[in-house]
Amino acid sequence: MLTDTIAAIATPVGEAGLAVIRISGTTALDIADKCFEPVGKSSRKPSAADTHTIHFGHVVRNGSRIDEVLLSVMRAPRTFTKEDTVEITCHGGMLSTRLVLETVLAAGARSAEPGEFTRRAFLNGRIDLTQAEAVADLIHSRSELALAAANEQLAGKLSRRIEEVREDLMKTLAHVEAHIDFPDEDIAPDTKDQLIHRLENGITFMNELLATAKDGQILRNGIRVAIVGRPNAGKSSLLNQLLGHDRAIVSTIAGTTRDTIEETAGIRGIPVIFVDTAGLRESVDEIEREGIRRSHDAWQKAELILHVLDHSEPLTTEDEKYLAEFATKERVLVRNKCDLPGRLEIPSTDREDSPPDVSVSCKTGQGIDALKDTIKSLVWSGSVTAENLQITINSRHQTALLRARESTEKAVAAMIEDFSLELVAMDLHIAVNAIGEIVGKTSTEDLLDKIFSQFCIGK
Repeated sequence: MLTDTIAAIATPVGEAGLAVIRISGTTALDIADKCFEPVGKSSRKPSAADTHTIHFGHVVRNGSRIDEVLLSVMRAPRTFTKEDTVEITCHGGMLSTRLVLETVLAAGARSAEPGEFTRRAFLNGRIDLTQAEAVADLIHSRSELALAAANEQLAGKLSRRIEEVREDLMKTLAHVEAHIDFPDEDIAPDTKDQLIHRLENGITFMNELLATAKDGQILRNGIRVAIVGRPNAGKSSLLNQLLGHDRAIVSTIAGTTRDTIEETAGIRGIPVIFVDTAGLRESVDEIEREGIRRSHDAWQKAELILHVLDHSEPLTTEDEKYLAEFATKERVLVRNKCDLPGRLEIPSTDREDSPPDVSVSCKTGQGIDALKDTIKSLVWSGSVTAENLQITINSRHQTALLRARESTEKAVAAMIEDFSLELVAMDLHIAVNAIGEIVGKTSTEDLLDKIFSQFCIGK
């Protein structure tokens, strides 16, 4: 399939000012020649054009003009795929974009599969597997912090660290296998200590990477935060304040929210999926009861609960009930309506895991920034920046690192106990291969299919 020339629409489908059709492969320039008629003295046929130049003209099929376009020529190897690449920028109408792509396909290109351009970049050595995944992370970033971390990974920060530990494991493996080949020469005690020390340093590094797995998941997928409380406490108003716009209907009539409402927002660089829920109370209304049932499902699935209480009213038996019910969850007590005289008293507790207590006014916006800071501090302890998230791993990396760490620990134990060097070498081979999977040094077609199938067509 690497010998095929592929083409796809590289911009979202729909009406827009512009759209881009990307062509990549050994015959990309010849195919473009069949479709493109240059206009003006400086424009050239693609095959006659210099690399990294743009040309004005028309896409033509069977003598009929399809669209007025700009055509970019990028010759190998200075392209994303390291193949000859042509990008046609046409008008962004759905019909014109489809006709331009059909013209390119009729001229000899094959329609690209999901992620096939990035897959070729990997197979041709332009990027490694972690950088390929960073491309997907970059596209799907939902916060500035996630975007910055994806850019760091795309720049190769994770790759370089992984290569360092893989190189150390391979050096140790080579040393062990040399002694297997020459059994009459025992490993000197000093040399053995150095090898064990090198492996232990590798284990320490793996532990540091594994500790970033949760942060990486949060950056990529966000966290679910359920906004719960009894009716008319101000849950929908709080959602609107956190989002910065009116998303939920706000009314003084209790029970306005009958269903869950989900909306994503960036809170201090963290993608947060807020779920506004129906007010928790006993009800005979069938629709409201269904909304309350969904509220229970929402807070049980959430990683964090914002329990909204009315600061202007005394604590009710329902409030007490839900304070006890939510006690097992990570939560924040949100005292809303703090602009009004306070009548709310929450029983104090000496427990160290007492939830944070934040006073806000959804009417004036008072306390909302403090609440956002509290949400961030519960997600991450300390200050989090893109710099210390530059080597954040994903679940695939985590699985490979766990296998590598286990095998490296076995190798260390075997060396300390003077077990057979063949056993040490076997464990080190497993560790090296597991580490290699992360950057793509050791990979299978099934693994590559799984990774690149998650990309959009045209990327």
